[in-house]
Amino acid sequence: MVEIFYKNTRIACHRRLYGHPGQYSTVIEHMPEKHRQYTQWNAERFIKWAGEIGPKTQQAVKAIIASKKVEEQSYKTCIALLKLADMYSVKRLEAACEKALSYTATPNFRSVRTILKTGSDRLKQDVVEIPDENSTAFAFTRGAAYYVESSVQGDSNG
Repeated sequence: MVEIFYKNTRIACHRRLYGHPGQYSTVIEHMPEKHRQYTQWNAERFIKWAGEIGPKTQQAVKAIIASKKVEEQSYKTCIALLKLADMYSVKRLEAACEKALSYTATPNFRSVRTILKTGSDRLKQDVVEIPDENSTAFAFTRGAAYYVESSVQGDSNG
């Protein structure tokens, strides 16, 4: 047993854990009030909430949750990320998560927030559009008349 004393009075007693290093056990009654609210949350709740915003936001939340050894340590970050939708908009948050995911498979809150702050989620993606064969987008496009004339000129030289 592990006993905790305060001014020579035992205030708590916990069973000693003999597992791997860093193993922990939490007694909810011993947690500060602000931390107790986190015990009612779980990864599924955040993933579902993010899914209501969009698939890229959901993917970002899953990455944040997976990035922590202890799942509960990711909850505050998930809340902060999802609250960005209130500050900016659902559409912009989804676009920012998409942009962050284009850079890395494991985006974090800071990178998504920076994208939103700088407005780079609003910039068009650098997509090269390939015009169809009937398009006149290329400066060197020549019509059939060009080839008829050059073949006639070629025949007169030969």
